[in-house]
Amino acid sequence: MHSLTLARPLASSSSPFAFSRSTASAFSGSSTTSLLPSRLRCFKPLVIRGTGCLFNRKPIVNLVTYSKTGMGEAAEEAMDAVQRRLMFEDECILVDKEDHVIGHESKYNCHLMEKIESENLLHRAFSVFLFNTKYELLLQQRSGTKVTFPLVWTNTCCSHPLYRQSELIEENNLGVKNAAQRKLYDELGIVAEDVPIDQFVPLGRILYKAPSDGKWGEHELDYLVFIVRDVALHPNPEEVADVKYVTKEQLKEIVRKADAGEDGIKLSPWFRLVVDNFLFDWWNKVENDTLSEAVNMSIHNLT
Repeated sequence: MHSLTLARPLASSSSPFAFSRSTASAFSGSSTTSLLPSRLRCFKPLVIRGTGCLFNRKPIVNLVTYSKTGMGEAAEEAMDAVQRRLMFEDECILVDKEDHVIGHESKYNCHLMEKIESENLLHRAFSVFLFNTKYELLLQQRSGTKVTFPLVWTNTCCSHPLYRQSELIEENNLGVKNAAQRKLYDELGIVAEDVPIDQFVPLGRILYKAPSDGKWGEHELDYLVFIVRDVALHPNPEEVADVKYVTKEQLKEIVRKADAGEDGIKLSPWFRLVVDNFLFDWWNKVENDTLSEAVNMSIHNLT
């Protein structure tokens, strides 16, 4: 088995995740630095503009040994510290197939295929598709430390509303919108002022199931949320390996390469479902300022 050791990033004083000199000295030892939250280890801010512009710093993530053959599957004791914390601290919202809330469960259990299959655990999720005012779509490549689908390319931001009051609000899909705003900051450093709650447009919901490897997978009722804004990006390397704005034609070429197995490109299963079933039609409506015509919150069962 081949493995790749990834280095640890340093915080930048100009980053929104930066920490003070006194804080840094308090955590100066290598053994204690790993206890810092992911927000305290980040690159300098980067504003990305224009077609095909790439996050031009090589991704550097928390020290971890990553198995190439297992696509990130590793013994639990080797799990990245930040991802381990999120797995056990985050409580996902359990729903039935009609999206009624029936309880909550740890992110860890919600992504264990054994639990998904034996207990039919289904949790609420969201996928954000952020376009700039040139109508280019922002993609991200997931960090290599992600437990599910590491290093795959996907839409702008994919995560879960948590079992907390602000993210359980169902009126006007406000809970999902609050969660989307939170995770755009956590993953990409996009501040709330750049993505106002009232600018998110939920278009529909999909139900899907996808194994990631022999242990982990997804079973989600996923809200598909569009937004058109020019934003400043400050990618968090604990969450994101790379980012890229693409046109429709560039995305079609990425899909072709993924299908052909070229350049090692892989796409997340939920993103591919959206690409194949909805995305290009909805993208046309974004360009024509007719996106409201696409809103249909019916649940599309794509399992």
